Amino acid sequence: MTSVPSSEPPIPPGNSLPGPFITQHTALILLTALVIGLIVPGLTFLNGTPTAGAVVAGALGAEPCVHL
Repeated sequence: MTSVPSSEPPIPPGNSLPGPFITQHTALILLTALVIGLIVPGLTFLNGTPTAGAVVAGALGAEPCVHL
């Protein structure tokens, strides 16, 4: 007995739910970048660096987390 493959594409389910907006891995990476981006400038500012330097330090500290 042989089966003949159908040339019609399969019908997708009509009421399937969409996937999540972001995955858990993406959320964890962004949360880590946010925490680092808030802690580093705070500690840098408390060390006596001007505010602009603290902001730059926070941006440079959090930036590698986003590129994972």
